[in-house]
Parts: sequence; structure tokens; C-alpha cells
Amino acid sequence: MTQTATYPDLSGASVFITGGGSGIGASLTEGFLRQGARVAFIGRSDASHFVEEMTQTTGNTPLFIQGDITDVHSLRAAMEAAADAHGPITRLVNNAANDKRHATLDVDEAFWDWSVAINLKAYFFACQHAIRGMKSVGYGHIVNFSSISYMMGNAGYAIYTSSNAGITGMTRSLAREFGPDRIRVNALAPGWVLTPKQLELWADPVSLQAHLDRACLKDHLTPADIVNPTLFLSSDASRMMTGQVMAVDGGVVVTG
Repeated sequence: MTQTATYPDLSGASVFITGGGSGIGASLTEGFLRQGARVAFIGRSDASHFVEEMTQTTGNTPLFIQGDITDVHSLRAAMEAAADAHGPITRLVNNAANDKRHATLDVDEAFWDWSVAINLKAYFFACQHAIRGMKSVGYGHIVNFSSISYMMGNAGYAIYTSSNAGITGMTRSLAREFGPDRIRVNALAPGWVLTPKQLELWADPVSLQAHLDRACLKDHLTPADIVNPTLFLSSDASRMMTGQVMAVDGGVVVTG
């Protein structure tokens, strides 16, 4: 990973990342580790090998807590373990999500509940728990991952896009509610990031070209492209930004 900027306030900071052991989340974990942060992350799959790799490549060991973010009790316990190890969480990155494709007319209540639990409910309760600790120390920075998919009105995963829209609404409300406590809450909306999962399941040549045709910048996004914007939103470099949605997509959508 190429590190293009250093944020001194991230050195030693207590960072918690959901889904920090794979895909975009793994790149985020590495990025914060390279800043000298004390990073903890939760994930469902065993990430022991990844932890060893990060220790060797960055000289900084993350704390991996295996758990399911849709289980609010498990999520809170993981965040408490992170705070016990690294001090109160002052940077929360809600990254974990699942964009499983689905046909609207086939959706049943169980699938709705499963998708919302991952893509919106867990975000709210992670924010709620982190904010309590942030209030105790007098500041905090939250980055909630959304997606440009809802801005584009994409079909094929209506619950996922609904959740993304909900994330941006929640972000703005939390920013307003907790700004007086010096807690900043922003959303980051990536474009189509070519993780191994995306390449395996959905990134066929025709779809990739159609997406690139809509972009201003004619390069596909990789997980590394999302790291620096997240570090920026998590650092004092963006100290007067809150309640904002920042698209990082090569210029597919226009915000503002």
C-alpha cells in the first residue's frame, strides 16, 4: 500500500473498524496501522493470518475480535474489548456491509431483516455505543460507509440501496445531535470498488465497461483508493467537516 499522507493525531488513536479483515476493510485496517493507530476490528471469519501479516508488514498488531455485527450484544462486547485494550474508541469506521443481489418480488421478511441488520441496524448501534465513550473523552470521529448505488438508483438490490440512503440520513442526524459534544459524523460513499468478491461474483467485462463509461476518471477503484479519504475524515485534517457525504467513485455521480 502506498501511503500518501500522515495524520499525526491518528498515531496512538483508538480505532474500531467493522469488517476490518477482508476487502475494503482489510485495506482500512492496514492504513490505520501504518498511521500508528491502535486498531481493533470485528469480523465473522477467522482473521488470524491477516493479523500476522499486518504485524509483519506494518510493525503494528491489530486486535481481531471474532463476532457477528448483526448480534448487537456481540457487537457491543467487541467494542468494549477494544476500549479495554486500546482506551475509549475515538475513531469508528462502520465498513461492514453485504450487497447480495435480490429481486424485489422474491424478498421475504426474513431476507429483509437479515439485510437491514447488516447494512443499517449494526451501523446505528455501533455509533450509539461508540458515542457514549466519545462523550466521556470529549471528542470523536465516525465514518459511516454508504455507497453511490442509491444515488444512481441501481436496481437489483433494493434493500441494500435503501440501507445506504438510511445511512446518510442517520449520519446527518447524528452529526447534528452530537456536534455539541465535539463528535463528528460523516459518510463515505465509494463507487464500484473491485474487491475479490466483486471480481468473482459481478464484475463481468460488459458491466465493468458500462460503469467506466459513466465515470470521469477512466480507472477502476481498488480498496486502496478508499483508504486515504477515510483517514482524512477520521483525522483532524477534516475537523470542520461533519454531516457530509463524500463520494469517492471516479466521478460517476455528482453531489452537492
